[in-house]
Amino acid sequence: MAPPSSTASFGWWKKKSHAHRGGGTPVVIKMENPNWSMVELEAPSEEDFLRAEHHNTAAPANKTRNRNAKQLTWVLLLKAHKAAGCLTSIASAFFSLGSLVRRRVAAGRTDHPPTSADTHEIQKLRTRFFYSCIKLFLWLSVVLFAFELCAYFKGWHFATPNLQLQYIFQSPLAIKGAFDLLYSSWVLVRVHYLAPPLQFLANACIVLFLIQSLDRLILCLGCFWIRFKRIKPVPKHDDTSDLESGQKGFFPMVLVQIPMCNEKETLIKEEVLKWQEAGANIVYRHRILRDGYKAGNLKSAMNCSYVKDYEFVAIFDADFQPNPDFLRRTVPHFKDNEELGLVQARWSFVNKDENLLTRLQDINLSFHFEVEQQVNGVFINFFGFNGTAGVWRIKALEDSGGWMERTTVEDMDIAVRAHLRGWKFIFLNDVECQCELPESYEAYRKQQHRWHSGPMQLFRLCLPDIIRAKISMGKKFNLIFLFFLLRKLILPFYSFTLFCIILPMTMFIPEAELPAWVVCYIPATMSFLNILPAPKSFPFIVPYLLFENTMSVTKFNAMISGLFQLGSAYEWVVTKKSGRSSEGDLVSLVEKESKHNKGSSVPNLSEVKMETKQEKMVSKKKKKKHNRIYMKELTLAFLLLTASARSLLSAQGIHFYFLLFQGVSFLLVGLDLIGEQLD
Repeated sequence: MAPPSSTASFGWWKKKSHAHRGGGTPVVIKMENPNWSMVELEAPSEEDFLRAEHHNTAAPANKTRNRNAKQLTWVLLLKAHKAAGCLTSIASAFFSLGSLVRRRVAAGRTDHPPTSADTHEIQKLRTRFFYSCIKLFLWLSVVLFAFELCAYFKGWHFATPNLQLQYIFQSPLAIKGAFDLLYSSWVLVRVHYLAPPLQFLANACIVLFLIQSLDRLILCLGCFWIRFKRIKPVPKHDDTSDLESGQKGFFPMVLVQIPMCNEKETLIKEEVLKWQEAGANIVYRHRILRDGYKAGNLKSAMNCSYVKDYEFVAIFDADFQPNPDFLRRTVPHFKDNEELGLVQARWSFVNKDENLLTRLQDINLSFHFEVEQQVNGVFINFFGFNGTAGVWRIKALEDSGGWMERTTVEDMDIAVRAHLRGWKFIFLNDVECQCELPESYEAYRKQQHRWHSGPMQLFRLCLPDIIRAKISMGKKFNLIFLFFLLRKLILPFYSFTLFCIILPMTMFIPEAELPAWVVCYIPATMSFLNILPAPKSFPFIVPYLLFENTMSVTKFNAMISGLFQLGSAYEWVVTKKSGRSSEGDLVSLVEKESKHNKGSSVPNLSEVKMETKQEKMVSKKKKKKHNRIYMKELTLAFLLLTASARSLLSAQGIHFYFLLFQGVSFLLVGLDLIGEQLD
């Protein structure tokens, strides 16, 4: 017999549950699809609870059982409807994706622009050599996969790494025909001639991988120590007051430079004129001879006569928006610190959530600033200048030789030369300057090519100077091994060679193997460490891992071209931005002008904006932007997918999934489906 407490609780339930038709509480479930009717389900009745205790007769029990069966049927139908809706949406998404891919393939726009001039033929051959090598690997993998597939169906089931060669040597019936003889010869060639060098190369890349992973782990520990101890650069206080505002502080003369290229000249001139009429000391300069790209711009600007009146120079790219207190938070660090040559601020991004590409870039750059730049700035007072959002002591620039056009990374060049001269740097992680990220894969790809080709050019030029410099051996080791070799050369080398070449080749030469911890566990751990500075991006940890390996082909190609001066090593392409960082300012500025300056002689910015829009429409009619097909990425996609199919024959689970997802990643990037989609 049930305890009294249970009976009381059932009585309470009865009062509540029999309020509607003497039965259960109605539960109404509404369907999103109007073609489905509403269904009324009843909650459990008293008979359901007391059936086991009071041993009711068979008829009520069967009635209750039938009612429960009906309820279960409706619930299952509802879940089936929901699953069908999900499948329909997924199928629709795949159909749209397939249609987009079909149109892109039909358009036939690839990343190989036509170059008909004779002067570009040698450069064209150099750039296509790398692509030809990848195609060779692809065709070789296809042939080997077909060969292995035939052998598999003929009974040659050799799982890696325990290849039982005694099956070939000891079994007299092992060779039954011409194919068996050919395949057994191929196995012996693999074992004696191909597997040893491939395994040696794999082991060498694994060692480099472990060294680079250790370096990244040490950087993360350094960042954790900075946060734990709350270490941050603090400027010295100053009791002098500003003559204009009366505020106390350090107020030297600071020159602000904004180097530009291919910006709207009309809008810039009108804006400069507006500030000149407001009393600001601002000058617009236009170079006729545009040699040296950005370095040439900065070098020309530093040769102006008015530079001698300034002690510091702040540099901003056109899409950067510093806060009003930027100089107040950066310049005071120079006071009573004559060895300080550079104060660098951190970047933040207005369009980091625009698409998947910008989210992945935000992960990369967040780690670069918060971990790499901050740790190097705190512990060794050196890091690479980011080219913008920084304040230089003009004396440090002049002492280091000034801006040079010899590489495509003029910012890193001047930073290395200043470091060799003994100047120190400070990185301010809490001072941010808003800017934009490239939203299209084409723009991001060209940016990364320049960022990874330039350091190798600089390394070739600076290595003798580093060796001869009068700095400590520790600083020379940091510059040569850590700054250049490990982070600029070894990282793209092993990332591309290990995961895009060696790993798929081990599927066709199973005698050479890569352990699962190399393929899965350590890369996942490193991706986890990389994503720590951007915790909101944790859902993108797997796409980030795959995308970094995908970008290794671009970075490897750029590294090789810069190191050996091949292809487009010295090509300086301005990174295309969408203008999102200035749209808000332009609109607010137009509104402000229309509200406060009506009837004045200040130029009408609304008309300027309309003219700019008209010019943009004309330029769009002349030349439209399109998404492209990137052949190197697409070729590597088929190579990795073929290798993943081969891994199924050896039942290698982790290797199969890694190759499959990495191949799909290359496929999406090769079809330009990851960034901005243009009509």
